[in-house]
Formats: sequence, structure tokens, C-alpha cells
Amino acid sequence: MNLTATVITAIVSCCVSFFLGGILTFVTARLKGVRKREKALQDGVESLLRSQLIEYHDKYTDRGFCPIYAKEAARRSYEAYHALGGNGVITSLYDEIMELPVGPKADKAKEVKK
Repeated sequence: MNLTATVITAIVSCCVSFFLGGILTFVTARLKGVRKREKALQDGVESLLRSQLIEYHDKYTDRGFCPIYAKEAARRSYEAYHALGGNGVITSLYDEIMELPVGPKADKAKEVKK
């Protein structure tokens, strides 16, 4: 009887260990996949925000002014970009956008209306 109980205990112990090891492996692999996907999404959004800010910069510096609504959009994009870890050149482009006047200068206003 004692030998039978020991064998059953050993078998149950092996089965539980095997089962828990499988669950742990599955959960670990799943978390790695989720982290990889999250990083890819973060990098993609950061790239899109960078592209949008560059587009704002090019468009409005060419015009010589940046309307208040565009500055607000640029600010929101920059804050999100910065929160995702973006930095560097985009900060100086953002600062240039924010320094632009909100309306065209008098001589440029005639060109803009045409």
C-alpha cells in the first residue's frame, strides 16, 4: 500500500509539473508576442506622428505663417510623439512651427488670396 501511494504521488507530481510548465511556457510566449506587437505599434505611431510634424513644418514654413488650429494640431501631435519617446530634430521643427505668426503678413496676404 505504501509503495502504491508513493508511485501515485510521483505520477501526479510529474503530471502537475508538466502541466504547469506547459502553461508557463504558453503564457511567456504569449507575453513576448504581445510585447513585440505593442512595440511595433508604438514605433509605427511614432513614425506617423514624425511624418505629420515634418509635413506641418514644410507646409507652414513655406507659407510663412501657421493658423492657430494647425498649431494646436501640431502641439497635440508633438506631445504624443514625445510621450512615445520621440525626440531630436522634430523638437526643433516643432519649435519653428510654434514661432510662426498665426496669419500672413500684409504683403504675403495678397499672394495667399490669389
